[in-house]
Amino acid sequence: MTYKAPVRDILFSLYAAAGFDALGTLFPAADKPTVEAIVHGAGDLATNILAPLNRSGDLEGAQFENGKVRSPNGFGAAYKAFAEGGWHGLAAPAMFGGQDLPKALETAVFESIQAANMAFGLCPMLTVGAIEAISANGDDVQRTRFLPPLIRGEWSGTMNLTEPQAGSDLALVSTRATPDGDGGFRLDGQKIFITWGDHDLAENIVHLVLARLPDAPPGSRGLTMFVAPKRLVGADGSLGATNSLRPASLEHKLGIHASPTCVMLFDGAQAEMIGAPNQGLAAMFVMMNAARVHVGVQGVGLAERAYQQALAFSLERQQGRSAWTGAWPSRLFDHPDVRRSLMLMKARIEAARGLCLSTALAGDLARRAVNPMDRESARLREDLLTPIAKAWSTDMAVEVASVGLQVHGGMGFVEETGAAQHYRDARILPIYEGANGIQAIDLMGRKLALGKGRAVRELVGEIFPTAGALKSADDAWLHTIGARLEAGLAAVQSATGWMLERRGHAQPDALAGATPYLQLLGDVVGGWMLAKGALVASEALARGEGPADYYRTKIGLARVYAEQVLSRAPGLAQAVSQGAIDLFRATPEALGA
Repeated sequence: MTYKAPVRDILFSLYAAAGFDALGTLFPAADKPTVEAIVHGAGDLATNILAPLNRSGDLEGAQFENGKVRSPNGFGAAYKAFAEGGWHGLAAPAMFGGQDLPKALETAVFESIQAANMAFGLCPMLTVGAIEAISANGDDVQRTRFLPPLIRGEWSGTMNLTEPQAGSDLALVSTRATPDGDGGFRLDGQKIFITWGDHDLAENIVHLVLARLPDAPPGSRGLTMFVAPKRLVGADGSLGATNSLRPASLEHKLGIHASPTCVMLFDGAQAEMIGAPNQGLAAMFVMMNAARVHVGVQGVGLAERAYQQALAFSLERQQGRSAWTGAWPSRLFDHPDVRRSLMLMKARIEAARGLCLSTALAGDLARRAVNPMDRESARLREDLLTPIAKAWSTDMAVEVASVGLQVHGGMGFVEETGAAQHYRDARILPIYEGANGIQAIDLMGRKLALGKGRAVRELVGEIFPTAGALKSADDAWLHTIGARLEAGLAAVQSATGWMLERRGHAQPDALAGATPYLQLLGDVVGGWMLAKGALVASEALARGEGPADYYRTKIGLARVYAEQVLSRAPGLAQAVSQGAIDLFRATPEALGA
């Protein structure tokens, strides 16, 4: 199945939903012609170079041979094309060779990369995160030595957190960092689930590692971040001997077979500290938060690819009689339920696309806005939306990939069509970079606490005018979208009030409602993204701009979403406030243990 980057939809969402024009003079190089050229260029790379390797890479997989990882055929040339195109450095600092463009634009670009070949896209995604982490936490010498080759793509980056006994609980990390007497450190320990921990695409791999100093306090407060390259780096940036670290094996996974997921062994590996002692978790959060938004974008991209394949299959497959024309046999596309499924798939994708782009744009404003109050509001918005962008978008991806398989029917359950690969690949997304339940707890526990709900109040206050504008329109469809959005906002306000009250004195109740609360907020923010797009489309139609079918479909997608998704908001608010008493009473014995 071929993939074509949805450049027009990405650009529409970037401007109509995320509000890219708000960056204005903050990024003078990111004018509209430049943005369009970059998104088109990424789309060409994704469509013509990366997408053809997706299926072959899945079938061949990454291989572990003689203690080293070999990438699937074609990946080396694709990586070279990616690096030579400068794609690693879109948002990287200009002083180290980057282009200093907005994160929102980088996020838009990476959708096409992840959609075309998610297993491949994980490698540069992690490199981009390493660039951010070293930029934020490294000293001048470390930035000068590590950033330029990472930005050029000559080296790649990884994130080494998880250990066999730790899982998501980083307080249990036990990798040791021992001073070597020369100002450096030696790392000893084992890390698991290290994506692209070893490969043959780049000449060096820069591992960012969480470990404990000898006098470190227990728990997460005792973690320090270190950089341990695969090949040692001289003071002048030249490459030396191989470091004392290696992959022990590759995990055998449900999906993303072309992406090597390594067990990494550190046997006295030479390393240097990044940032302050015992502040490693905060330092690593720079990379983790960048990765969480990018994983949300992976969800958007993978769902888009599953949708494109389902749509193409529905136009080719002849089954049954058309409900509209009576023709027999008719295309699957001519059955109302199939068309409803496809429209809902596309609506969810566009909602998530707008959510992820808006999150990245809030980050740009948090770092560049001139007014300190605007920067603080943007920071709160970025903090609030990040767990939603990650969790809601990836849950969406699994659902859309599943519906795509359903559209294929029995042909989707066999590997030959490729629909099953999208479902297999999607299933990791709600798990890694912080499982989605953890994202919900973060939203409830940390993000709602910021300003005692200020971030949510400001978000709701910004959505209400959109709902009002839609309700006041003459078009009945726009009115319906606005009414559903307004009802969704009422559900958010009710659930937020309950959550703020409970999280203080009845935390189990708040924890039990955390996941439906995140889903509710994601549903409503997604509806807002589509609603803004519907307003822009309506204005374009009123001006007589085309293509008219494209703009009418934007309104139709927003209405389908409003009726099929936003209409459930009051029920989700009730699920949020159910409380934990039934969970408390459900003993293991009562549940059949």
